Amino acid sequence: MNITVFCGSHKGREGNTLLMVEEFLKGAEEAGAKSETVILAEKKIGYCKGLFECWLKTPGKCRLRDSMDELLPLFLESELVVFACPVYFDNVPALMKTFVDRLTPLLYPHFEEAEKGTYRHVKRFEKVPKILLISNSGLPGQQNFQVQSLFFRRLARSLHTELIAEIYRDEGEIFRGKDNLLLKPLLSKYKKLLRSAGREIVEKQKISEKLSEDLKKALVPPSLYIKFGNEEWDRLIQE
Repeated sequence: MNITVFCGSHKGREGNTLLMVEEFLKGAEEAGAKSETVILAEKKIGYCKGLFECWLKTPGKCRLRDSMDELLPLFLESELVVFACPVYFDNVPALMKTFVDRLTPLLYPHFEEAEKGTYRHVKRFEKVPKILLISNSGLPGQQNFQVQSLFFRRLARSLHTELIAEIYRDEGEIFRGKDNLLLKPLLSKYKKLLRSAGREIVEKQKISEKLSEDLKKALVPPSLYIKFGNEEWDRLIQE
């Protein structure tokens, strides 16, 4: 399996989401996959101008000349595309949304009915990669990912493909405590789960129900996470 990860954290290589991606890819590569990770923060990606020139004047090609010239072909050549990004104000970061908007040339402008009562644009290319979502939230609770889940499910439908799995990690700032003696075993266990998810995706093109549930479990009690989180914010404010 050929996997391409598009990481949309504004922190680039310093974000917690990338730590999740790295463990997931270890498992995928153990199962024989080849992978490439694209750090969108390191690319030049202009925002869509909404002029429809990629549909009308230069079909399938955006008028903007930037990193999307290389990223669109990479997207299409992949068997699986992983969208990886944190939660920003209950939604996808602006960087990831800009990248997604620039996928417009993959479609024709014409309309069609996707399901009864729902509509989308016609696909331009016969082969479209399946997609998977990895996301991280600093707040406790899986409900923080509701908007992102809906967004990428709708995106999969719009792109004529399938969202085969969603991996969400709330309490994400725990990754910053990787050297803490109390957190280290908890993080080690969670990383093993991420590697298992990578292997299952390559071998079965899905994540088992049990593993999905294990990946959702809180790493520490939310009340304790909030207590220590607020104490850390107070420390940072004083600095």
